[in-house]
Amino acid sequence: MRLSNEQEMWFGVTGVLIFAAVIAVLVIGISAATIFRNDPGAERTGHFGQCYNESGPNCVVDGDTAYVRGEEVVIAGMEAPQVDGARCDAERSLGIEASLRLGDLLSSGNVKVGSAFQDELGREVRTVSVQGKDVARTMISAELARNAGSKTRKWC
Repeated sequence: MRLSNEQEMWFGVTGVLIFAAVIAVLVIGISAATIFRNDPGAERTGHFGQCYNESGPNCVVDGDTAYVRGEEVVIAGMEAPQVDGARCDAERSLGIEASLRLGDLLSSGNVKVGSAFQDELGREVRTVSVQGKDVARTMISAELARNAGSKTRKWC
């Protein structure tokens, strides 16, 4: 059966419209997934290894800094001993312990990252919680960090 020229034209137009609709749905779906994936306040789960030996969007830099979904997050309310730039071996050792504990803590459940703000030390920080528990309070309670701005405990 041969189609008339008019029928062929309408089949062609219909095909183009269906193809355009499929492309539009794909673009909208990918856009929505990308927008919600990068929401800094969204809950996040996953493995947090140490940044110096693992690649990926989630890793721990030191006892008070981590990358969450590829975004650097300095944790509000605490200061941890340094690993790089430590003033003594005791600080470096405690910094390594703090970094490992932070990785374990962040890997233990849903991570919620708050909006960025500036703390009393002038750092851009964010509140971070795991399963609803404040990470800074947990690290301070474990004596692996101190309150931000506190000079009461020397690392060396």
